[in-house]
Amino acid sequence: MERDIFLNLSPLDHRYYASNEPLFNQLAEYFSENAYIRYELKVEAALVRVLAKRGLCSQAIAAEVSQACNEVEPEEVYLEEEKTKHNIRALVNCIQHRVSEAARPYVHFTTTSVDIMDSATALRFKEATEKVVLPKMLELEALLIAIARREKGTLQVGRTHGQHAVPITFGFAMAEYVSRLGSRIECVKQTADNLRGKISGAVGAYNASSLFFDDPMEFETEVLWELGLQPAIYSNQIVEPEYLTDYIHAILSAFGVLANLADDIRNLQRTEIGEVGEVFEATQVGSSTMPHKRNPWNFEHVKSMWKEFMPRMVTLYADQISEHQRDLTNSASGRFVPEIVVGFVAAVDRLTRVMKKLVVDESRMKRNFEMTKEMVIAEPLYILLASLGHPDAHEAVRKLTLKSQQTGKTLRELLVTQEELFPYWERLTPKQRGVLEHPEQYRGWAERKTEYLCDLWEKRLMI
Repeated sequence: MERDIFLNLSPLDHRYYASNEPLFNQLAEYFSENAYIRYELKVEAALVRVLAKRGLCSQAIAAEVSQACNEVEPEEVYLEEEKTKHNIRALVNCIQHRVSEAARPYVHFTTTSVDIMDSATALRFKEATEKVVLPKMLELEALLIAIARREKGTLQVGRTHGQHAVPITFGFAMAEYVSRLGSRIECVKQTADNLRGKISGAVGAYNASSLFFDDPMEFETEVLWELGLQPAIYSNQIVEPEYLTDYIHAILSAFGVLANLADDIRNLQRTEIGEVGEVFEATQVGSSTMPHKRNPWNFEHVKSMWKEFMPRMVTLYADQISEHQRDLTNSASGRFVPEIVVGFVAAVDRLTRVMKKLVVDESRMKRNFEMTKEMVIAEPLYILLASLGHPDAHEAVRKLTLKSQQTGKTLRELLVTQEELFPYWERLTPKQRGVLEHPEQYRGWAERKTEYLCDLWEKRLMI
């Protein structure tokens, strides 16, 4: 009988499962307890296959054990663990109960518990990344590229410190996230590909396997090759923790990019800014008491999820520490690591869905730019004056901006009335004057850099 999901304790397993059942079912194939045990069984099966190839047991025994590994159910492993008080011994017992007496000695032969656990962990994280994490990230990246290209010429005022700066385009603003997410995709792939396993025994020195093999390191490599893994360069009873630490750092670093994007889009939806918006469904409610509200809750949700999972990186760093060949201080904390990846993928999926419905208000962007467009020319004006030899151009323009604010006249109007500055005005080229007369043209290479970044990341990620 299945447990009611609303009796589960983690919000991932009720609130977010209920809201995105297909995604969470997909992730469960890698990150559920059921999946973990099945991956451990894959390692046990790979072990006995290599024992058969090495001539320690027959191919028939290898097939028998492999079949048993396919049949063991996680629930029976847990029932067995109630007796053994040891998870891997319980797993081994469940396999041995299903095989002949001739096959039983070769189950878990020469290995220790963490050979199985760490190799299973590496394999499931690696496969989850290949099958789910990276495809989801690439889908979002492709969407951001499409938005950046579409909006590459859409005028938007640039902002620094929450203040209007010089103009850019909305596509250029989105190109920031094209580039940042692109680099994180590469990092996630690289660190996932580098996740390692071990078949080196109780303290990592191949004590048991060396009794049977002249080349125990090659034996380890062969077992892990069956699983598509490489061995850790060094292992004691555990795999060097830095492989997993680096992978989770890559995930959380990417999560930070999502949170920053979500925060930017959320702020652009403020009433006083109103440059973008999320299309609301016909039945969607923004507030329980204010029917007119359209809160940017999906973007707030992404940032909130990041706030929950980002601090868990500290635990990964703490789990780098293990006394001598191994202690159990990471045995509980390590079981929560999959939640980080699940939370991240759920956020990627949500952000993709909501960005597909993003509406850009070009007229509002233009109106916001118009608010300060006459001050925008302060930067090009100061630089042009300096290029023409003005000894203190920045100070001259700063004073001019103060006078503009006091009189209500534009910088251009004041410029031609200043006896000291008028000679410089006469020396400007038509193109330079054009920028001062039409501040919206002062966009630099925003459009070209947007195209460059989109082309770059499409090529590097083969989108």
